[in-house]
Formats: sequence, C-alpha cells, structure tokens
Amino acid sequence: MFPTDDLLVDNHEHPDKPEEACGVFGVFSPGEDVAKLAYFGLFALQHRGQESSGIATFDDNKMVYLHKDMGLVAQVFNETILNALPGPMAVGHTRYSTTGSSRAVNAQPAVVKTSRGSLALAHNGNLVNTATLHQELLERSHNLLTTTDSEMIAVAIGEAVDDGADWTTAIVTACKRSVGAFSLVIGTPDALYGTRDSSGVRPLVLGTLPRELPTDPIRYALASETCGLDIVGADFVRDVEPGELVCITETGITSTRWAQKVDHKLCIFEMIYFARPDSVMNEETLYTYRMRIGRQLAKESTIDADIVIAVPDSGIPAAIGFSQESGIPYAEGLIKNRYVGRTFIQPTQAMREAGIRMKLNPLKDVLKGKRVIIVDDSIVRGTTSRKIVKALRDAGATEVHMRISSPPVTHPCFYGIDTDNQSQLIGANMTVSEIADHIGADSLGYLSLNGMLETTHQDTSNFCSACFDGKYPIEIPEVLKRSKLILETA
Repeated sequence: MFPTDDLLVDNHEHPDKPEEACGVFGVFSPGEDVAKLAYFGLFALQHRGQESSGIATFDDNKMVYLHKDMGLVAQVFNETILNALPGPMAVGHTRYSTTGSSRAVNAQPAVVKTSRGSLALAHNGNLVNTATLHQELLERSHNLLTTTDSEMIAVAIGEAVDDGADWTTAIVTACKRSVGAFSLVIGTPDALYGTRDSSGVRPLVLGTLPRELPTDPIRYALASETCGLDIVGADFVRDVEPGELVCITETGITSTRWAQKVDHKLCIFEMIYFARPDSVMNEETLYTYRMRIGRQLAKESTIDADIVIAVPDSGIPAAIGFSQESGIPYAEGLIKNRYVGRTFIQPTQAMREAGIRMKLNPLKDVLKGKRVIIVDDSIVRGTTSRKIVKALRDAGATEVHMRISSPPVTHPCFYGIDTDNQSQLIGANMTVSEIADHIGADSLGYLSLNGMLETTHQDTSNFCSACFDGKYPIEIPEVLKRSKLILETA
C-alpha cells in the first residue's frame, strides 16, 4: 500500500503515482499527557504524507503548545520535544501538500487565536472554493500567514467565535462556508472535535482507548484510518459520518448533524491505494478488498503466463488475488528497499545512466526465462511502469504483461489528491494499446470501472470515482476546472 516511489531515485522527476492525502489524528484522555499517543498515531498514518508533521496539545490550564516542521514524524519529534507538549488533548497532522506549497510555514496543525482561546486544526482534503473564501477573509482584514485552505477554515472558525458564536456553532458555520473535501480534527480549550464534509470524501474514524477502571472517564481518539487507532491500543467504534460533527469533552461525546443534505462519496482511491491494507473500511480490511479486485482483474484480463508478481507494496494484495483466481503461481520478482525513504541526495548522472535501483530490485533467478504478469494499483504518467518493464526484461523475463487493479486514470482530483493536469495523465491521452507500447509491455489490462465498484460489495453510488470517470460529486468552479482539465472549446 505504501506509496510506490520512482524505480530510480530522482526527486526532480514527478512521482508516477497520485500523491497521498494527509493524515489527521486527535486524542482526548483526561489526566494523561497525550503527546506520545499523538506521535504514534501519526507514525501509523505516515503513508498519507511525508513532507511535514506537527502536534498541538492543550493543557489543563487551556494553554496550547505547538511543534511542527518539515520532515517525517520521527525526524520532527524526539523525547525532549514531546515532553515539552503537555496536556490531555492533542491534535496531530502529517502532510502532503495539495493546496499550499511545501514549506514549513504551511505545516499543520494550524493554530488561530480567538476571543475564547486558541484553536488547533488539522485538515485532510482540499477545498474547491479557496479563492472565494480567501477573498472573504481578506475583506474582513484577516492576516493569513500561510497559503493553505486549512488555515482559511481555522480562521473562518475564529471569525465566527469572535462574532459571538460558541465553538460548536462556529465550527458548523465554517463548515458550511467550506466547499470541497475535508476531514477535520479540531482542538479548542474545552473540547476535541471531528467532522467530515457532507460527501465524506476523506475518511475519519472514532475510537476509544482502554480504561484502567470502569469508573474512569472514556478516552477517545480520532484518526484518518483505523490503523491510527490500532497503534495506540484504541478500539474502533465507528466512522464519523459525512456532515457530522462530534464533540468530545470530559463528560462524553455529542454529535451534531450540520449538513442539510448528505451524499456519501468516499474516495475510491482510499480503497485501492491510499489507506493502509490493515485499515478497516466497510467492516473489512482493505487487504481483503484488494485481493478481491485482483481476483476480478484476473476474471476480466487473464493471460497465459508462468508467474504473477507485484509492484511492492501497493500491488501485492491484488497480485495474490490474481494468482489465486488464475491459478498462475505468485512469486516475488521485485524486492523493495524499505529503508531508503525520501532523500534529498541526488544520484549522479553516471548513476542514472547505470540504472542504479535504489527502490526496487528485480530477482533475476526468479524472472529469467519466465512469462511474467506484473500487477500494480494504477498508472498515472507511465514513467515508472516503463522503467519497471525494462528492468524485468533486463533481468531475463521473456514476456511482461502488466495488469492494473483499477481503471485508467483519466481525470485529475480536486479533493485532496495531488494528481497531474489532465494533459499529463497517460490514460487521458492514449489508448490502452498505445500505453502498452509506451511502457514496453507485451500486453496491458485494466480493471473495469464496474468491476472496481461492484467488488466493494457496497452501494456503488457511495464512492467518488472522478479520477476514472470525470464525474465530480462536488461542483468544481470553472476557473479551477480550467487549471487542470482539458476543456473542449467551441
């Protein structure tokens, strides 16, 4: 599941995958300092963003403490820093930039001072009315410190508080002003809040931490995925529903339904790729779903071959399912170096020309003389796929057949995934056979849209699949469309 970086380390080249959404985490545990719980929660959500991370805590005196910086969670925090973040409530964030550039100032949580004290906000998603909201806030003389839509939501909450609203009313007011995708974890001096937009594009789950005594207050956690609960020993309770605001205090939890109309549209890419395979959605792990789409892919697009391999790690469950359905043996043909991480050290030109493989290395004795089916979750630009196919041929594979456990990516995302402009998406500009020729594969097969959706075993209308079919559930302003879409001209 973890993001498949380019086969060759080259940070000047745009990654050939949709870049991750962000990860949010919140914890409320009276009588305990919770910064370390937030740290481990973010550690489990690291796959959702590797550019920056941050934690804000609130102590018993309602003071807020904040530390955030560029880098991985383990690079940003240490014991000394965590010990300097006291308090029983924390809001955490790990970020990949979607709106706002990749700079330290744009790291989250966003902290805003109000007449009722400070708030800290962590946001996963992307607004589509950013320009409008930005102008409205500037007209009321708000000093915006960053370029993120996340700060704009936080400032909008603060504005409502300063106009006399209580925290719950202020958050609801800001949510109604925010158009697009957002899962939010918000800390205030009095409570921890969690909410999702009325379409529920991005996930958010609620869990409870164990109590030493039955008389102890219930301790709550919020996370983008259930894997963030698991790591801190929290039990999954339920999803925060689209258009719902949960409020957690020492007296318990309350729920407010703030959206008049709710339209369930969970991002299908969460199911296919973004969320960790051990996370639970729709009452099953995503590993199970991904094996199922691999089986479906084999039904739709099998071919005679000797072995099935995966692009690690995200292609593994689907490749296993493909193998089980087709009867073709599964083998490991590519080994991933999981300790490389994201590096700012660039290989020399000679290293590039020599084809040094920092991330994936083929097993020549497994591949030599074999007809190979290789399974991956998606192709965006085709650059990595082409390098992988070449590497397999160089290792001795006689045939390379690529199978993709999702349909062609034909449209950019406006809801929190950083995809290329449509002109850069290979699926929008080439036929399947042309893509096969481009990447050098003997054949190429994609999972059908219906196969992908029906295999969820859920109501297929409950998912956003705009990356594959261009049907955007939340209306996109025309100026924003023109920035990414290839539009027909009269």
